[in-house]
Amino acid sequence: DFTFPPGALYSRKFTIDGEQISLQVQDTPFVSLEDDTDSICCQEQINRSIYWADGFVFVYSITDYESYRVIRPLHQHIRKIHPNANIPLLLMANKGDLLRARQVSSKEGLQLASELGGTYYEVSARENCEGVHEAFQQLCQEVSRMIGSCNGEKRRGLHLVRPKSPNMQDLKRRLKQALTSKGKSATTL
Repeated sequence: DFTFPPGALYSRKFTIDGEQISLQVQDTPFVSLEDDTDSICCQEQINRSIYWADGFVFVYSITDYESYRVIRPLHQHIRKIHPNANIPLLLMANKGDLLRARQVSSKEGLQLASELGGTYYEVSARENCEGVHEAFQQLCQEVSRMIGSCNGEKRRGLHLVRPKSPNMQDLKRRLKQALTSKGKSATTL
């Protein structure tokens, strides 16, 4: 048995259309609904991951209706962070091998994916990892197309402009002040 730390970051390489891309997957656990409401409760780590993401994979279990209920509020939470972004997303229904314990129908999954504007996959990570691989490859292709369509410009239909390090901004401000004060003293002499 393997145990993975919550919030682990996984890295993989994919080749898409002859180009190798590096994929980083940030596992973001512990998202839940607050006391029978449609508001989500999540850690700050998740907000940071949402901010930097180029694409999203929403995973729920077909045997757990509560995990399905979290998806819509989570998507709404993401839209608050990325209000105008067209970020690719994938809705993945896991545990497709446990059909007798099913609580969420394929029809419900397809409807939700359509509502969110994403692609739907029903998979069994336990019995067929190829389905999971295919789903991630599809998402990577969509992300790659989105990035490519920006033609090297700042990518914000896809990204918010990423802030510079506060330390770097502070350093630039100090340097500018130092240069400005030297300039002033030189002109006053």
